[in-house]
Amino acid sequence: MLIDGQWRQAASGETFAVFDPATGQTIAHVPSGDAADVDAAVASARQAFQSAAWRDMMPAQRERLLLKLADLVERHGDELARLETLNNGKLLAFAQGLDVGGSAQWLRYMAGWATKIDGQTFDISMPHPPGTRYSASTRRAPVGVVGAIVPWNFPLLMAVWKIAPALACGCTVVLKPAEETPLTAIRLGELALEAGFPPGVFNVVTGDGVAGAALVAHPGVDKITFTGSTEVGRLIGARCGQDIRRVSLELGGKSPVVVLDDCDPAVAIQGASAAIFFNQGQVCTAGSRLYVSRRHYDHVVEGIARVADAMVLGSGLDPASQMGPLVSARHRDKVVGMIDTSRREGAEIVAGGAEVQRDGYFVRPTVVANSGSRDLEIVREEVFGPVVVAMPFDDLDAVLAAANQSAYGLGASVWSNNLRAVQRLVDGIDAGTVWVNCHNVIDPNMPFGGYKASGVGREHGRSAIESYTELKSVCMAY
Repeated sequence: MLIDGQWRQAASGETFAVFDPATGQTIAHVPSGDAADVDAAVASARQAFQSAAWRDMMPAQRERLLLKLADLVERHGDELARLETLNNGKLLAFAQGLDVGGSAQWLRYMAGWATKIDGQTFDISMPHPPGTRYSASTRRAPVGVVGAIVPWNFPLLMAVWKIAPALACGCTVVLKPAEETPLTAIRLGELALEAGFPPGVFNVVTGDGVAGAALVAHPGVDKITFTGSTEVGRLIGARCGQDIRRVSLELGGKSPVVVLDDCDPAVAIQGASAAIFFNQGQVCTAGSRLYVSRRHYDHVVEGIARVADAMVLGSGLDPASQMGPLVSARHRDKVVGMIDTSRREGAEIVAGGAEVQRDGYFVRPTVVANSGSRDLEIVREEVFGPVVVAMPFDDLDAVLAAANQSAYGLGASVWSNNLRAVQRLVDGIDAGTVWVNCHNVIDPNMPFGGYKASGVGREHGRSAIESYTELKSVCMAY
């Protein structure tokens, strides 16, 4: 673990195994951090935040450090991508283009914000004491020590989503990666040291939920930023509310994909397939609820089933693979269990529906057809796997009501060139992002977050900068 610029074992001396999900084999043993390690990391981050080396560093210097880190990520891109694929199971091409390429892009974008954090000046109308004039302004100050907890589906990229804006604002960070996928976070810590970040500015504590809980509860942490399940997010939000601690939560999703009757079925098949099968469906905005106009329903469902049946499963390091394994045996069993439950509840399994009988944690891409009850578990709950449930609809009112009949509100997509209908759905769907004729398009300049149980706050762009700063008003009499 990286604490105060030094590499340490866990205080307890304990480790845990890390697996290759394509084979189920152990590939590493990593320190199993607990409250003692979190305490050391937070103390280091607090000292670094208060030290002149970081607090008094000019914004342009923070910008240069982040740009240097981006260059190092890019320079070591092949290594990082292979490490991500080995540890997470995703396809190497996606790890190279999105996880590594996106990390470099986000670092450079957020580096630019370091020199552009601003406030406002404004007039006030206080008449007392008579003859006194006032000058008023606002400024943004770094929130302090940030505890960042990231999930296992995009381990490197989501770590960067959090550390880049926090460091640009002048905060210091304790990063807790998911226990399933800690390897690229450790390598990122090495690259941060090479880039020249002062000791304690960026710390990495590996471990399970014990370490995460200790970080959330630590009184020396000023803000928690968490991406993960809604279940854990509720616990974190409750604890931060109890402590009056700043928190942002990017949580689960059950994103609807709405295909209107003017959409070319071929376009709908391609778009809906990509929306759910990308990254093995392990995406918080995966298009897992598919609503198709009854006119095209049979054609689109059959087309997606053909795509699913034709996909080649294998190691992400194999160029022939089109879908890799799920991240762990536990997660594979959860996904398979939800597919089996949908069958028992009366849904039709059109494609897939069973794990691959081979080494590793594979599940075939699955298409579930449900033309009856909308109260099935597979319709309500997040699967976080390559499983889509398809349902027909007859009019805009019906599909809008169905799209919003969910505890979640992270993403949605609409597939149509009917401007009037598209605008009605864009305005009416309760989701933090609504894509039109595309899905899962994310950009560092575009705010990202959810309605309802999908979270609190927004990442990316100005929204991220605001979430890692406190707004301070200054009033001067003269």
